Amino acid sequence: MSDTKKVVLAYSGGLDTSVILKWLQDEHDCEVVTFTADLGQGEEVEPARAKAQSLGIKEIYIDDLREEFVRDFVFPMFRANTIYEGEYLLGTSIARPLISKRLIEIANETGADTISHGATGKGNDQVRFELGAYALRPDIKVIAPWREWDLNSRKKLLAYAKQHGIPIEMKKGKVSPYSMDANLLHISYEGGILEDPWNEPEEDMWRWSVSPENAPEQATYLELTYQQGDIVAIDGVAHSPAEVLAKLNAIGGANGIGRLDIVENRYVGMKARGCYETPGGTIMMRAHRAIESITLDREVAHLKDELMPRYASLIYNGYWWSPERKMLQAMIDQSQLNVNGKVNVKLYKGNVTVVGRMSDTDSLFDEAIATFEDDEGAYNQQDAEGFIKLNALRLRIAAKKLK
Repeated sequence: MSDTKKVVLAYSGGLDTSVILKWLQDEHDCEVVTFTADLGQGEEVEPARAKAQSLGIKEIYIDDLREEFVRDFVFPMFRANTIYEGEYLLGTSIARPLISKRLIEIANETGADTISHGATGKGNDQVRFELGAYALRPDIKVIAPWREWDLNSRKKLLAYAKQHGIPIEMKKGKVSPYSMDANLLHISYEGGILEDPWNEPEEDMWRWSVSPENAPEQATYLELTYQQGDIVAIDGVAHSPAEVLAKLNAIGGANGIGRLDIVENRYVGMKARGCYETPGGTIMMRAHRAIESITLDREVAHLKDELMPRYASLIYNGYWWSPERKMLQAMIDQSQLNVNGKVNVKLYKGNVTVVGRMSDTDSLFDEAIATFEDDEGAYNQQDAEGFIKLNALRLRIAAKKLK
């Protein structure tokens, strides 16, 4: 792409993207702008500035996106009770549309005509980054080095870095054999012994949670307050969206909540084994369904459940910015207007149990009707006979035909 003038690189400061930065300068002879996002991954992002400066970069963006990430991406996704293939809470998937959005914003601000990322040609992230970018700026150009170069091993990357004087911080002690991605919603692990789906993950792999066996013997109770489908307070104390998730991560991890080991179907066609820690998200999912159980109309709740797998696939496959996802989101958000109240959850050795739910203003649960005691005429049980016969009519007609 010799016509590339200026490119915005999603830059972590690690080995891969540091090599990509230099490679872009040399192979494409273009000006590079770096963008580093703080999504709550738990590592310092500011050192990326010095690394970029050492390679001659003049325009450097380091953005704290934690609140935007949880408020505008994680919370809307959880309003739909979103799970991919019955288990995965989409921790990596939901971060990609925000990164794409910011890449395009920076490209517009700096006059760049191209963006670049460090996603490999085997994974989902290349699809997510690029679909998002094209949806937000159709004329943007994309450079995906892993689809172009032959630096396809860590050994080759290190040799390239040494040859070109790229500063690489060598971590002291044992280097993790896993490919990891973290943000406020989760941390993921791939590679190493996990490439054989029969191998059990090593205990020292997990970063955020204690094992359920080593979790406290005493249960932890949390009272979560909801407004229009989002948690706004924990134990009566108000928190911002990012604060809510960070606090639930800490409490959930301490109780062994949120470990997951799955084989998932990637959009590019292969199966991949991954392990995830999503302590806060696991609590949020269980509690949100509980508050919806008393505040949502039955058919609304069932319709949401029917549409959720499609919504989950849209996020997993990179279609956050698509018109169909936006349409579904509008419906989901409308359903949450009366999802207000409190949920009491019990955390104990890896389990999240809902032990109470209430809504002073929006509960559809009527104790006078649901009671097993005398309801004083609130519900006429004789009405059930006609209801059953009408619903059985087609079954009875069919049964007669079989005689």
